[in-house]
Amino acid sequence: MAVILVSNCLLGIECRYKGDGCLCQAVLDLAKDNTIIGVCPEQMGGLSTPRDPSEIVGDRLISIKGRDVTFEYNKGAATALKLAELNKVDFAILKANSPSCGHGLIYDGSFTGKKIPGDGVTTKLLLENGIPVYTEEQIDEWPVKPKGY
Repeated sequence: MAVILVSNCLLGIECRYKGDGCLCQAVLDLAKDNTIIGVCPEQMGGLSTPRDPSEIVGDRLISIKGRDVTFEYNKGAATALKLAELNKVDFAILKANSPSCGHGLIYDGSFTGKKIPGDGVTTKLLLENGIPVYTEEQIDEWPVKPKGY
């Protein structure tokens, strides 16, 4: 049995910037045989749901309306790391492309939908602290897979 840090939105919780969730059945199925620790770094950093979309611009996180939300994203990332460490997670499955949780690809900061290589701030912090991170799109790479996958 593994302990897995998971983006709450992948569990179907309505916490994304639009106020919706994005249930990933494979992630939910992991809960049958593993311990799931759900997180939403944006909410844990103090941002509301719904909220303006934000993207990484240089070393800052900026909302589509120009608000600097770097502090909130960093606070949420630090809280997610603390939960991961307290619960001794084995790895994380986080939301692809997110400025907080994306791994491998993130939006480029232009709010045009273009993606570039990179990691979200929470992913980066977890990786820097030795916690492997995957997205829901990388099921073939997950160290533990749900039955039937």
